[in-house]
Amino acid sequence: GTPGIKVLMPALSPTMEEGNIVKWLKKEGDTVNVGDALCEIETDKAVVTMESSEEGILAKILVEEGSKNVRLGSLIGLLVEEGQDWKQVEIPADAGVPSSVAPPAPAPAPAAPSVSAPPKLQHQPGKLQVRLSPAARNILETHGLDPSNVTPTGPRGIFTKEDALKLLQEKQKGKPSELKPVVSPAPASVPSPSQAPAMTSYPRPAIPPVSTPGQPAALGTFTEIPASNIRRVIAKRLTESKTTIPHAYAAADCAIDAVLKLRKELAKDDIKVSVNDFIIKATAVTLKQMPDVNVTWDGEACRRLQSIDISIAVATDRGLITPIIKDAAAKGIKEIAASAKALAKKARDGKLLPEEYQGGSFSISNLGMFGISGFTAVINPPQACILAVGRARPELRIVEDEEGNEKLEQHQLMTVTLSSDGRVVDDELASKFLETLKANIENPMRLALN
Repeated sequence: GTPGIKVLMPALSPTMEEGNIVKWLKKEGDTVNVGDALCEIETDKAVVTMESSEEGILAKILVEEGSKNVRLGSLIGLLVEEGQDWKQVEIPADAGVPSSVAPPAPAPAPAAPSVSAPPKLQHQPGKLQVRLSPAARNILETHGLDPSNVTPTGPRGIFTKEDALKLLQEKQKGKPSELKPVVSPAPASVPSPSQAPAMTSYPRPAIPPVSTPGQPAALGTFTEIPASNIRRVIAKRLTESKTTIPHAYAAADCAIDAVLKLRKELAKDDIKVSVNDFIIKATAVTLKQMPDVNVTWDGEACRRLQSIDISIAVATDRGLITPIIKDAAAKGIKEIAASAKALAKKARDGKLLPEEYQGGSFSISNLGMFGISGFTAVINPPQACILAVGRARPELRIVEDEEGNEKLEQHQLMTVTLSSDGRVVDDELASKFLETLKANIENPMRLALN
């Protein structure tokens, strides 16, 4: 065989421990140059394209599309050098879990068709074929076990050593294996024939009962939704934030009449900016005036950051992600609007680069567009603050004119709520920050909006 160049699961984010292979962008036999996109990998934060650091021919894909939770450094494929026979690539013995699969037992070379392979796989005539890993085959043959009633858990429906050991345990306990509720869903690849019986064997005894499509739900049924890597990281970070950071909250009502008026003026010149863009700009200017709030906490000490980088919370179908508007105080309102729009689109398409969502010195989360009047947000560590923005609402206020006469006036008010880390931003500083922010939002002409 030809020795292969190993392709390993790369670390595509600093917190990544495992990833899912979403899609292979090259086929076996394709030529690969340095920098070519090999496959798309879902990390704990986004779907990232993995580029090849080697050149050659993609000889073997060892971890198929749809494979979940592939550990860092696992062997996922093999290349061979240009001009070598890629079909003859040697598969290393230590090829991690997926490759203990052994090539799916067609004869290696057409010259000598091996006859012994099919009957061995057939196991028992009349039963569906089950694809066995070599270790599993050994256990089954030694103990005379029948694998056809058990749903395989390996990649591409392969019956693994663990499945065989489970079956052996059940046999020794004298427990029929058909009662085993199928919990681990097979990878999202094409179900192999061996999975078909499990799919159709409704109703099956399962504890707790699993809901059956197309039938009324029995009492206590549920649908299990596996958490994506991204959701798992969000859950971990939210829990860490809420349990380790002393959150303090303060809210203020800002009148946004002047912002709405200025927005209309700009629209006449065909400059389209949202109220949120004004809030980003006003926040950045306030942080410039009050650098003690532009801080992070690293567990030991408070760091005051030089650059004002504002993370904006964007909801995507994969979960919440916070792309960053870098150096926001130095950007004009048009530039902020363009950045916010472009980053939100990239976030929703899953195309953000790590440097576009990692870091940041202050976060803003706006739920006004969902009709929320006010809320409190969870701090995004290691940042010290997050600003939660509600919707604009009309309210009547009593105001005095120059002669001291009182009259009722309608204003558009918006509630902003600051969550701050009490270890670095105390209540007095948080209150002053909100007071300054309110003045900046209510007088947008101060903000140097160029």
